[in-house]
Amino acid sequence: MPFAEILALCMIGAFFVLLLAGVPVAICLGVTGLAFGYAGFGGMLFTLMPSRIFGVVTNYTLLALPLFIFMGIMLEKSRIAGDLLEVIGLAMGGLRGGMALAIILVGVLMGAASGVVGATVVTVGLIALSPLLRRGYDTGVATGIICASGTLGQIIPPSLVLILLADIMGESVGTLFAAALFPSLLLAGLFVAYILILGIVSPASVPAIPAEERAQVSGRDLALRLVKVVLPPIALIALVLGSIIGGIAAPTEAASMGAFGSLLLAALARRLNWSILRETVQSAFVTSAMVFLILIFAQPFGLAFRGLGGERLVQDAFDSLPGGLNGQLLFLMILLFVLGFFLEWIEISYIALPLFLPVFLASGADMAWIAILVGMNLQTSFLTPPFGWALFFLKGVAPPEVKTTQIYRGVLPFIAIQLFGLFLVFFFPGLALWLPEAIGW
Repeated sequence: MPFAEILALCMIGAFFVLLLAGVPVAICLGVTGLAFGYAGFGGMLFTLMPSRIFGVVTNYTLLALPLFIFMGIMLEKSRIAGDLLEVIGLAMGGLRGGMALAIILVGVLMGAASGVVGATVVTVGLIALSPLLRRGYDTGVATGIICASGTLGQIIPPSLVLILLADIMGESVGTLFAAALFPSLLLAGLFVAYILILGIVSPASVPAIPAEERAQVSGRDLALRLVKVVLPPIALIALVLGSIIGGIAAPTEAASMGAFGSLLLAALARRLNWSILRETVQSAFVTSAMVFLILIFAQPFGLAFRGLGGERLVQDAFDSLPGGLNGQLLFLMILLFVLGFFLEWIEISYIALPLFLPVFLASGADMAWIAILVGMNLQTSFLTPPFGWALFFLKGVAPPEVKTTQIYRGVLPFIAIQLFGLFLVFFFPGLALWLPEAIGW
């Protein structure tokens, strides 16, 4: 094996060693990329870096990231998610598992309105977990549905994952948003079906809200609250997604409308004040800076890996797999799923994924379909123990009596459901591709 390819393998190993040692992801990327790149082909690496970094910071599409992040944080800080959960929960409380169904719907709406998993899981966990347990819900079901519903924002447009995948894979954001729409709703539908089935086979684990409690709110008042609380977020979602998928506005322009719309919703709810605005801007700056720092530091890593012949190693490895394109895709899905036990989605996206993309580009595979498969797989990484971030988010706000093992047990059925949804899209690509083709993307 040539010396350069040995360096490429050592660079991957060094990255994981630093990562397991607790070094921040961006620093791991920058240090290993610059060190091994310089060892492999000298100072030429540094002459290529300015143009690559300039390309990241001037990428018009990536400007949508901080705007969507701001939108999600504003909706969370203004407690709009809490209002949604309360009203939808009362409306569906007569069903077995009605509160769980309400959490799924709130996860869909918050995911479509923000795409920020942490905000959704923490908000719903603070508001809903204690009432669910108090009403007799099984602890595993309660924690599992909160974690799983919170992760829907990873695949429901406008998802931050899809924006970054569009940049990595060279696809338009609008195409990926259109391709992800039906698979994401399919996944939410599978969650709903699971809860309904659970209400039949194990009604004690998902009891309905007592009739006396529901009787405290009249049907007229409930209808008015549904219109007042649920309709504005739906209108915002339709405005943002409709303008992108319909080709009326670019993703960045739609994101700016979404950010303004979140301010408007907070103002209409009479919760917009200087303190909330300052906290939202600060949180959006910190989150955006973290994402862009990783994007910038991924440039020397990617340059060094390609320059050292890493792509040839990956190509040779994939060529040896049986089953052609389907075998290669299945291997990629298994690899990403396993990496999700230990790494965050952004690390997987900018470290593992670019190593394999040239193989699929050369095969002529539909990159939009592959992007949706990858996005659904990365969504699962938020639930897989021991390092699923949704589990950490919920544990941080859960009552002391809720054990980590109960949360782990609760998410297992939803991991299985997500994998089932992933394989449906794998075996039936039309689930993802029919909408982009129908609107001419």
